[in-house]
Amino acid sequence: MSILLQLVEGGNAVADTTASGGGGAMDILGLIWKGGVVMIPIGILSVIAVYLTFERYFTIKKAGVLDSQFMSDIKEMVQGGDLKSAQRLCHDKGTPIGLMIEKGLSRIGKPLKDISVAVENVGKLEVYKLEKGMAILATISGAAPMLGFLGTVTGMIRTFNQMQDSGQQITADLLSGGIGEAMMTTVAGLVVGIFAYISYNLLSNMVNKVVYKMEATSVEFLDIMHEPA
Repeated sequence: MSILLQLVEGGNAVADTTASGGGGAMDILGLIWKGGVVMIPIGILSVIAVYLTFERYFTIKKAGVLDSQFMSDIKEMVQGGDLKSAQRLCHDKGTPIGLMIEKGLSRIGKPLKDISVAVENVGKLEVYKLEKGMAILATISGAAPMLGFLGTVTGMIRTFNQMQDSGQQITADLLSGGIGEAMMTTVAGLVVGIFAYISYNLLSNMVNKVVYKMEATSVEFLDIMHEPA
């Protein structure tokens, strides 16, 4: 009998712990919701920032892939006069580097300066594509904290107005509760802003690495054009 009572008491303790944990989660969600309408644009900005971060990451990572044998194959095909196969190889790669070299191959027979300009123009276009959405991330990194501060200020004004209208005596609990809710927007805005800021800098560094590879490959390609047939 005593064993049965112990089991029942243990089950009740677990149930109480689970209930208290669920209540804590609901309290957090409720506190976030009480942050006001400013939490809506901050939430939208957070979704955009997360989406852009992952979308740009995989796009830039794919663009930076460079086969170590790629330029050797291109050189062999060019020197062998098989330009069609070289262009097909570049097209199949589908990377910014491949598209640059494909454009340069299509200009073979024209002055070297024209080939260089064509490669450079394609390179600039591909870099522009890689940086697509980066300006939005930079904007979110600055706008989200500002929205958070705006929500805090308006929330504190609303809290003081409610206390004034109620005519109640201002207590520490009443004041801290209202300010705590208002500060939620600042926390949310800072979290989103920091995430967007870090993402922007990491992605910019990845783009710079891809640009370096593009420049090095274009120079290598122009060197091949310089070599005697």
